[in-house]
Amino acid sequence: MPQNPEEIRAFVAIELPDEVRRGLAGLRKELQRDEHRFVKWVDPEAIHLTLKFLGDVPSGRVTEIARAIEVAAKAVTPFELEVSGLGVFPNLKQVRVLWVGIGGDVDRLKELQRGIDAELATLGFARGDRPFVPHLTLARVRQGASPSERRSLGELLQSTVFEDTYATTVRTVALMRSQLTPAGAIYSRLSEAGLGR
Repeated sequence: MPQNPEEIRAFVAIELPDEVRRGLAGLRKELQRDEHRFVKWVDPEAIHLTLKFLGDVPSGRVTEIARAIEVAAKAVTPFELEVSGLGVFPNLKQVRVLWVGIGGDVDRLKELQRGIDAELATLGFARGDRPFVPHLTLARVRQGASPSERRSLGELLQSTVFEDTYATTVRTVALMRSQLTPAGAIYSRLSEAGLGR
């Protein structure tokens, strides 16, 4: 039988519990301003911790990709992460991305990410060329934003206190699909692998 030529946009991620998503929704409400129309907020329901972006892959390869993720997941036992703290890329004067930080057992998280990278490299996926910086993207600044608009967002972030900390136990990792629509990306889980089993 010929392989299905359809391609899907895929990535590997850790999905977040509802409590964390509710906390991020509250933070968004606190930060969202009418005058900051140049900021594109990520729907809190869609926020996840991306471990590897795969891009467009033939749908016929999903099973072998899922198996590679399972192998990497088995090598790492469940671990605790903390979601806390605000940050930006690249800096407060030229904000491009607004994010919430990841703490807790980051070493185990990085071990999981490296394992996934290595397993997928055996299937021909390029290894990540930048260091893995764990974060949750809250918002992106649109390309046309002026320097003064970027600065005003940086000033707002500097004056915002986000002291909430959300703890979560990571027990699974998922292969996700991203469907781009005019209203934003729609995410769905293609497969899930349990850690340490």
